[in-house]
Amino acid sequence: MLVCALVALVASNAMAQGYQVITWPAAQRAPEFAVSDMSGHVWHLRDLKGRAVLINFWASWCEPCLNEMPSLQTVAELYGPEKLVVLAVNFKQSRPTIDNFVKKTALQLPVLPDPQGLVARQWGVKAFPTTVLVAADGKVRAVVQGEVDWTGQPASRLLQALF
Repeated sequence: MLVCALVALVASNAMAQGYQVITWPAAQRAPEFAVSDMSGHVWHLRDLKGRAVLINFWASWCEPCLNEMPSLQTVAELYGPEKLVVLAVNFKQSRPTIDNFVKKTALQLPVLPDPQGLVARQWGVKAFPTTVLVAADGKVRAVVQGEVDWTGQPASRLLQALF
């Protein structure tokens, strides 16, 4: 109940910030998540239970995606991988394009290519960036559509509800 109230409070503030927080229906299960990163490691959502997870859907042609990526990197470093895992799922771009972006920006987050957009479709992603918020208990809490400063106070409240 407290999580729902907190999400509602942050959601009302979020609209003023330019992003939208959508509460995940409690009865809806998360889609299966088994996605390989650029090095071939397969990430399973079930293996991350005990840690909060942000699944960020992005593309290098999306300016708001690029604007929020540094704050995702910072928040991942701030909390550390034992507490928070941030997965950057790239939407429909080639590996050379993704490699170029990662090298150019020195991105350290796990980058998971989604060349056909199947993972994005499975999660109902319709806008970029979109970030799925998964609590440490393994349950999806919310979906955030739009650019967020993940180091700011409103995002901090969203993150705290996941731990």
